[in-house]
Amino acid sequence: MTAPSASAPIPSAGTAPILEMRGISKDFSGVRALDDVSLRLHSGEILGLMGENGAGKSTLLKILSGVQPPSRGQILLDGRPVAFANPDEAMRAGIVTIYQELSLIPPLSVAETIFVGRAPVNRFHLVDWRAMREAAAAAIARVGLRLDVRTPVSALSVAEQQMVEIARALSLRSRVIIMDEPTSALSEAEVVRLLAIMRQLRGEGVSIMFVTHRLEEASEVCDRMTVLRDGRLAGELTRGASPIPVPAVIERMVGRAASELYARPAERQAPGPVRLSVRGLRTLRNPEAPHAIVLKGVDLDLKAGEILGIAGLVGSGRTELARAIFGADRIAGGTLTLDGQPIAPASPAEAIALGIGLVPEDRKHQAIFPALGILQNFSIASLKAYARAGGFMAEGRERGDLAAYRKMLNIRMAGPDQLISGLSGGNQQKVILARWLARDPKVLIVDEPTRGVDVGAKAEVHQILVGLAARGIAVLVISSELPEILAVSDRIVTMREGRITGEMPGSAASEESLMALMALGNATEARA
Repeated sequence: MTAPSASAPIPSAGTAPILEMRGISKDFSGVRALDDVSLRLHSGEILGLMGENGAGKSTLLKILSGVQPPSRGQILLDGRPVAFANPDEAMRAGIVTIYQELSLIPPLSVAETIFVGRAPVNRFHLVDWRAMREAAAAAIARVGLRLDVRTPVSALSVAEQQMVEIARALSLRSRVIIMDEPTSALSEAEVVRLLAIMRQLRGEGVSIMFVTHRLEEASEVCDRMTVLRDGRLAGELTRGASPIPVPAVIERMVGRAASELYARPAERQAPGPVRLSVRGLRTLRNPEAPHAIVLKGVDLDLKAGEILGIAGLVGSGRTELARAIFGADRIAGGTLTLDGQPIAPASPAEAIALGIGLVPEDRKHQAIFPALGILQNFSIASLKAYARAGGFMAEGRERGDLAAYRKMLNIRMAGPDQLISGLSGGNQQKVILARWLARDPKVLIVDEPTRGVDVGAKAEVHQILVGLAARGIAVLVISSELPEILAVSDRIVTMREGRITGEMPGSAASEESLMALMALGNATEARA
């Protein structure tokens, strides 16, 4: 069967859905997370499940995949009521979930990963390795992956691991595949490939539920979208002759027009003198991170009270620049000055002591401590400031400061002792920003400030960044989203292959002009 094109949605009107969720509600200790939510999914259809963090998407997915039971409502598969006690039951029924955090086991081979827990055996009840490898090779070929199935998962890229997860799901004869933020860590080229695979599966009759914060991708590939807001159904959008318009999705998600979310703020105060100066910065190849980009003589000035945006394609060296300034990567050559004084931070601890902070791109693994409460996550970088004689903490002052930042940054949380892992991505990011605000840094580097953050919280984070600059902090923002760079930056620098390729005022920049400098690196620089 030929896969339909992006502009030809699968007709579903009048056909019986393969999957229905009717009147689903879920209560947690008196708090209603879902309230009478219904949706349907047809055979060979891509359904987008959209909503801000906290809208109820994750709860709905857990109910559908058998992790949690609903408080009310029912699930129908092929028109018959079903109730899954656990994910294995859902999987046996043909419903497989691929979570944002991949669940692969690094030491296992690709073949072992695809058939973990269900390896084929021969007549002696031993693993039939030849049969397993042949079946695994056929499974990965179906998703366009060409590699030796004996390769350990640890040697694969994130995109390849994602394809192995999809191949595993297909090998289970899945009829419904739930994809939870599958593109969050992929490059643009890898995203294009994944969307093509999704269209191919749709053409083969596989039904896909697609959960993503990247609305442009959802608009491109989804036949319909179900939108949740505050645990309730906020609307359903169906693709016509053209893709579902992103502004219409945003308006249903947040209850206000999309134009309000990415608008550049009013003219801000003029920045102060140069706070951080980088000259001829070079790094060496790190054998422990073979895919990291080497910096090749980077020159950069960042002024007090300024937001400087760094734009570049994946592999341009943006994150490597942040790590070098923060002392996380060794500098092979060049100089750094802070307020006119030479510095050479050899570790993040030294950079922090100098007044430099970093909000890393990988929030889960590099920024938060998921097993600790919000209070501990907030104060972890300021322990000396909150320490009293005898090694005790000034907990009253610590809690008072957190309360002040909670109000200032609109952090939505149950209380300071709540585990930070229980917060939405946007609120986790606000806690990390509060962590650095408590230190009153001279320079704050924010790498991918709204990755994994819903569209409504993005606007709040942007306003926080503007507020940091208004306090005189020099803010360096790195983002893969050009609308974000354009929305917050006073000045924008572009990078390619470890080099600076251009610079222009934020007010004069456009996506087209930035892309030319990012991709080609030979356009005429427009100096501020």
